[in-house]
Amino acid sequence: MDMKKDVLISIKGVYNSQGDQDVIELFTTGQYYKKNGCYYISYEESEATGFEGSRTTLKVDKEDMVTLERSGTANSQLIVQRGVRHQCYYNVGYGDMMVGILGSRIKSSLTDDGGELEIKYSLDINSMYSSENEMYINIRES
Repeated sequence: MDMKKDVLISIKGVYNSQGDQDVIELFTTGQYYKKNGCYYISYEESEATGFEGSRTTLKVDKEDMVTLERSGTANSQLIVQRGVRHQCYYNVGYGDMMVGILGSRIKSSLTDDGGELEIKYSLDINSMYSSENEMYINIRES
């Protein structure tokens, strides 16, 4: 599958921080393609996510690593790898900061037709624990 497919993307993010839970759900359209054995999910951010004017691309490297790259008005690269902590450069809309991301779970049932992706990771800012995050992504042909 080298061709980009137009897909429907649903993303549910669950963020737990100090007893508070935030759930963000996003439904959007985007592109889905496979390159060098990795699946790519790409979509435009909207006002709802706070990153309007940016494009986000998720690169899914089998079941052990997912890279999130955001380009445009906000530039970030987050690497989630199971059992490994990565220092990442994150733009939160009003400035950049270094965050640490430790992946605890990556579960992918992606095929050339779409499927599901589940990511769990903890986030620390300036080496202080910040939140436990989960993302559930569903891809289907539009």
